[in-house]
Amino acid sequence: MNVIDLLLKLLSYKSITPNDANSLEFIEEYLSDFTSIWINRGGVKNLFLYKKFGEGKHLCFGGHVDVVPAGDGWSSNPFVPKIENGIIYARGTQDMKSGVASFVQALKDTKKFNGTLSLLLTSDEEGDAIYGTKIVLEHLKKIDMLPNYSIIAEPTCEDKMGDAIKIGRRGSINGYLTIKGKQGHAAYPEKSINPVHQIAPILGDIAGYYLDNGDEDFAPSQIVITDIRGGMEVTNVTPSELKIMFNVRNSTKTTQDDILEFFAQKLNKIDYELNLTQGSYPFVINRDSHIVSTISKSIYKYCNIDTKLSTAGGTSDARFMGAYGIDVVEFGVINDRIHAIDERTTIDEVDTLYDIFCDVIERF
Repeated sequence: MNVIDLLLKLLSYKSITPNDANSLEFIEEYLSDFTSIWINRGGVKNLFLYKKFGEGKHLCFGGHVDVVPAGDGWSSNPFVPKIENGIIYARGTQDMKSGVASFVQALKDTKKFNGTLSLLLTSDEEGDAIYGTKIVLEHLKKIDMLPNYSIIAEPTCEDKMGDAIKIGRRGSINGYLTIKGKQGHAAYPEKSINPVHQIAPILGDIAGYYLDNGDEDFAPSQIVITDIRGGMEVTNVTPSELKIMFNVRNSTKTTQDDILEFFAQKLNKIDYELNLTQGSYPFVINRDSHIVSTISKSIYKYCNIDTKLSTAGGTSDARFMGAYGIDVVEFGVINDRIHAIDERTTIDEVDTLYDIFCDVIERF
């Protein structure tokens, strides 16, 4: 079986979060010379496979086998992969079974390595991720098996294969703001406190505001308003309150305290309530890390491109690696159709990704 055969096999599993559809059992059997550790909890399956070749560093490949629901409007069955003109169509081709197939096949074909090679796979990255990679790393720490370096094979390339890797990720802070007023008749505005009128003069100072200036690694942390609602959908009653939801993809320069202080200054004359939750925290690894230089050289060898070091995009399981001080990068195929109808990747991209992973292992 080559990497394309393996990818087609993985794509045929209808592994919608958190169901792995027995794909993890197949991978365990496929890498039968690796030692397996299963950590299953809350309906989520997690598989850690490792093989010690020597006394050197521990390199771990990570990812997920679960996919988002297919949705309607596909031109073919999303769980029966179709190849047309060198393009593979199926749910999970980009996000991220192409990456899983590439590193599984690379590990399968590795005969020597001066250290330990492993893979960590979960069936709950697209969901809440409570019982996924996070709990596996907790267990690995307990048994003193945390990797030194990791590659998460999420799709990272933007326009051309090899043009971007992730060396960190922004955090994600959700905000729930309530502007409090006093309900009344629209004909007697002086007898009410209209929260819409209160926020309107300063809304422009809040929406899209940059909380920091960013730096070499991160774009500025920006307040992105995602929802505004209030009132009873009638024209003659002023609302008693107005609710605003927002998100901040924050860099290491902005914290929840910074956001609270910003709103305290802007809304100092308004009765309001603000609650924040943080789904993930920002991290970035050193640009001179061994894993960054190694994979950059491999990418140049096969793509003839100087790859961009990025922290853009949403969250991924790399955040859990970063929390343990593991030098982690993300690299995979082009990501232009992740979670979309007719998701697809190309045979050339997958072959190239496999070659790059094999080269990383050889260089390491």
